[in-house]
Amino acid sequence: MHAPNTTRPKLLTVEQTAEHLGVKPATIRSWILKREKIEVVKVGRLIRIKESSIQKLIDENTIAPRG
Repeated sequence: MHAPNTTRPKLLTVEQTAEHLGVKPATIRSWILKREKIEVVKVGRLIRIKESSIQKLIDENTIAPRG
């Protein structure tokens, strides 16, 4: 049982993550297999991606305009 005021991170499937980023699920799976670009959570055989990991990926790959 978890504490009542604990907020759990939102976990997304590979398909949900791909849709959110506008890429194919195969791209996400490739990143996972190569252990690059995105952190994952393994729960048994299930793979889930924290919503915060997706935001981190977006933030780290955002290019600011010049000037």
